[in-house]
Amino acid sequence: MTPTKLRRTLLIALLSAASTMSPIQSSSACSRAVYFGKEGQTVTGRSMDWLEDMHTNLWIFPQGMKRDGGMGENGYKWTSKYGSVIASVYEAGTADGINEQGFVANLLFLTETKYPEKKGDKRPQISISAWTQYMLDNFATVSQAVAEIRKEAFRPVMVKSENLRDATVHISISDATGDSAIFEYIDGKLVIHHGRQYQVMTNSPTYDKQISINEYWKQIGGTVMLPGTNRAADRFTRASFYINATQQSANPREAIAAVFSVMRNVSVPRGISTPSQPNISSTIWRTVADQKNKVYFFEDTFSPSLVWVRLSQIDFKAGSGVRKLTLDGNPNLGGDQTANFMEAKPLSFMAPN
Repeated sequence: MTPTKLRRTLLIALLSAASTMSPIQSSSACSRAVYFGKEGQTVTGRSMDWLEDMHTNLWIFPQGMKRDGGMGENGYKWTSKYGSVIASVYEAGTADGINEQGFVANLLFLTETKYPEKKGDKRPQISISAWTQYMLDNFATVSQAVAEIRKEAFRPVMVKSENLRDATVHISISDATGDSAIFEYIDGKLVIHHGRQYQVMTNSPTYDKQISINEYWKQIGGTVMLPGTNRAADRFTRASFYINATQQSANPREAIAAVFSVMRNVSVPRGISTPSQPNISSTIWRTVADQKNKVYFFEDTFSPSLVWVRLSQIDFKAGSGVRKLTLDGNPNLGGDQTANFMEAKPLSFMAPN
């Protein structure tokens, strides 16, 4: 290709991408990607981008916990089948985690979310702050979760975060085989994308549009040009390319390093702000879940060190108790923290005012 033709191709790519991207209105810019290593070395990574500290801590929840979806008498009831390690937000909800079966759930912001209307809906309710925990408590595989969620046995209820932002979210799940699913509520209707091909999720626009934008960039080729802004559609494209371009290894250390490198590539540096786009937020933490070896890594961007938890060394039996690792206010924690969780009262899921 001549230099003139190359410049023309790049210009067309840039203009086309700009025209297909809808304005981002959310205050969050999270990203999630699933890595398919050799010999079943599946790893899921995510970034949490938010406009303020969410006072995140890590928790161990055992089997046998009785739940009401954070909605009391009107709540959807279940008892946890599986134990899990989770990352909380505002001590009032589960944003991310992995259960003892290697099943991972990640909650991300989506401005376009519109939940089912309350009027005339007599189904039991579940607070969005408990949605991720519901997934982790109940399922070992993505297929199980999809089959159950399709029944629409409960009505999700929006809450407001501590800073009074509407919690309009969508959720991704993945299991140890690499299967994935994305769940969104668009115009009050449940939309599900199920399959290994749904490796990546960011934020706006809705998932079907994200896929269309990414298909365009695939024609350009990631080694020729990738969109580089912190917009959700650009992060989706970069994550989609890099998660598959990076070395696909059976070595868990190499796999973990590869996923962290991709999640850092799609992160937003601390302190970054755009006066004309106040919605863009810095990355405050990242997680990487080794679903084959059942190890959960957490990286606070304010901390110099990683912490990790080995699920194989945790007693998840019913009655073993809730335990908590306090990260909030302890930025110097580092290394294997499996043995350092302390007995704690369960967090209370945020409910509507």
